[in-house]
Amino acid sequence: MSSNQRITLIARDQRNAGHLAIRLQSKGYQVMTLTDLVNVMGLIYSDPPDIVIADLSTVDAELLDLIKSLKGDSYFSTIPLIGLVDSTFAETFDWEHNFLDDFLSLPLNYPELFTRINLARQRIQRIFDNNPLTRLPGNSSIQQAIDTVLGKPMAVCYLDINNFKPYNDVYGFSHGDEVLRMLARIIFNAVKESGGGFTGHIGGDDFVFIVPMERVEAICGTVIDNFTAIISDLFNEQDKLKGYYLGMNRKGEEEAIPLLGVVIAVVPSAPLHQQHYGKVAELAAELKKAAKQSGKSCYLINRRK
Repeated sequence: MSSNQRITLIARDQRNAGHLAIRLQSKGYQVMTLTDLVNVMGLIYSDPPDIVIADLSTVDAELLDLIKSLKGDSYFSTIPLIGLVDSTFAETFDWEHNFLDDFLSLPLNYPELFTRINLARQRIQRIFDNNPLTRLPGNSSIQQAIDTVLGKPMAVCYLDINNFKPYNDVYGFSHGDEVLRMLARIIFNAVKESGGGFTGHIGGDDFVFIVPMERVEAICGTVIDNFTAIISDLFNEQDKLKGYYLGMNRKGEEEAIPLLGVVIAVVPSAPLHQQHYGKVAELAAELKKAAKQSGKSCYLINRRK
């Protein structure tokens, strides 16, 4: 249990609140107990907690208004709120207009409470980390996944799309978003169907997948083949026939832009047991730069020891 996790406990009954606070503190949580509802919002604004627990054994309009205010705030609505309720609460509570993230029935089962708190924190971490467009794990998960495989016979693969910016400029961001969703599905399915691994989305057109070295070339080939197969659906008929489209390069000059392709930089993690994920990213950037010079879809494996 991390001792820096902070819980705000909202309760009208000071005695019950004090007992619960002691149990939470015994697990390493920092607990702020609030019994005066008038000051709750101000204190939460000044020092946002990681979790809010509300004693709803006696439900009144003031307490429900407080919950609505907290969960209706665009910033604080993401803080998990767990309600402590009596046995009839679930059947009679207005779930549609009072937004609790979880609840436990009284009297409390403390092991269950501690489990629910952990699950709430893990859930919100996944929500914040996952890319909202592709639903794939984001930077924190990617970093952790790379650190986990350093020194092992695995391949860390960085992928991005050739000429994605001019495609966005010409065809629009909605089409660009669809390209990213399609590519995410292609990568995820290729990794899963090959036997499993990790797939993440750094952001934009940058993706990462991690697989065993003995499978990496087959998976890279599958990703490239499947992406190539759907390219024709991403352009209008005229551009498909020409094999290019007119767009602006980085100098602001109009030129013929090739149809989309992907490059994959493959960094074996076995030689990097004393390194960290930053070194992997550095090697991958060098490989991607070299791979892009071909002007077509390809993958490049780091062979340096």
